Amino acid sequence: MPEQNPTAHLSPANASPEEVEAAMAAHSADEMARLQAELAEIKAKSAELADQFLRAKAEAENARRRAEDEVSKARKFSIESFAESLLPVCDSLDAALAIQSATPEQLREGADATRRQLASALERNKVQPIDPAAGDKFDPHLHQAISVVPAEQAPNTVVNVLQKGYLIADRILRPALVTVTAPN
Repeated sequence: MPEQNPTAHLSPANASPEEVEAAMAAHSADEMARLQAELAEIKAKSAELADQFLRAKAEAENARRRAEDEVSKARKFSIESFAESLLPVCDSLDAALAIQSATPEQLREGADATRRQLASALERNKVQPIDPAAGDKFDPHLHQAISVVPAEQAPNTVVNVLQKGYLIADRILRPALVTVTAPN
């Protein structure tokens, strides 16, 4: 809406200075009221945006705190499943030790059963053995050569395994300790 001159209807010839001043004061009062209303509207919008900002900031902080708690709990209890799967192995060993007059055959049978339980617990927790066969190619990522021996096999192949290695989810826990053939 175009601004109107508050003194446009008054001509200097027919208006007194008091009338011109009163008209200008009325126009200033109207303009002041309009500006105050606009300021109040802007303040209300600013307060609303500030409130939304504080709520969003609090929600982000709560989400960050929840994520930190979850990571902390995951670290703290990550071994829980693995430990739980080893409990039957401990139970079997305790039961074997409780038998006072076990025969060698019974001890062997119990040890085999306990070994199977342990292998199963490791497998459930993604722990896989590294057990290369004689003649397999030596892999420095999976094997650690303890000694090199002359043999009839191709160079850099496994002659025998001194100790199995283990992977956990494609990550080396321990390399297999092997003897390898000497290069030609």
